[in-house]
Amino acid sequence: MAHISAGIACSHVPAIGAAWDLGKDRDEYWKPLFDGFEFTKQWEKANKPDVVFLVYNDHATAFSLELIPTFAIGCGESFQPADEGWGARPVPVVEGAPELAAHIAQSVIEDEFDLTIVNKMDVDHGLTVPLSLMFGKVEQWPCKIIPFAVNVVQYPPPSGKRCYHLGKAIARAIKSFPEDLNVQIWGTGGMSHQLQGPRAGLINREWDNAFLDRLIEDPEELSKMPHIEYVREAGSEGVELVMWLIMRGALSEQVDLVHRFYHVPASNTAVGHLILKNRD
Repeated sequence: MAHISAGIACSHVPAIGAAWDLGKDRDEYWKPLFDGFEFTKQWEKANKPDVVFLVYNDHATAFSLELIPTFAIGCGESFQPADEGWGARPVPVVEGAPELAAHIAQSVIEDEFDLTIVNKMDVDHGLTVPLSLMFGKVEQWPCKIIPFAVNVVQYPPPSGKRCYHLGKAIARAIKSFPEDLNVQIWGTGGMSHQLQGPRAGLINREWDNAFLDRLIEDPEELSKMPHIEYVREAGSEGVELVMWLIMRGALSEQVDLVHRFYHVPASNTAVGHLILKNRD
């Protein structure tokens, strides 16, 4: 049967992708950030998954105000890197895992979570930046990828509790898939940042690191945090962190911390990163 070996949390700042693509990763500004992912790239080579279930949010690329699914699962054979206004990133095409994705969709919907099934969409920096950080510059991504888009852009986003329990349903689905697959689940987005208004540029280091502590040690209690606290303490875009709870919900109650990294700034955003080894 398929199994979940690890969970990864990672920010997906678009400027990180631009810096990587333009060869600025060794520049004085960017080097400390990229150095924080050197361990991860080597760890991924040694622990290569067959499939990554990648939780991210679309940034008005595949979806718009005309159509806003709360949860959307990519069931296609492949997904093209999106043109977000300055051309598509020069990264490989994302190869899907349609059989596993379809199985997850059926299982999770029967588990009473409503998903939108998407067979064709382009994927933006929310998905491709974490892939670059984990795998580096490659001609082909080393595994299949299931995109799972969450609405954290247009109010109302799903609650942390809903996301946490959805992660548990996704884990049940993966574990019931009758093929021996090593699956990692990634939660992306965050950490504290605000892109507009009087608080633009907000960073809350203390709150971010407390969030990381709680995500590792007491995710169920963390899942009860209301939206207003995310917005007040982590900025209007800090609510992206509910997506990390999908990842954490898919893991065992107790996990082993493999790697932790936190860095400020990357553009106007705080960057957080965890590798959590699953015990199930």
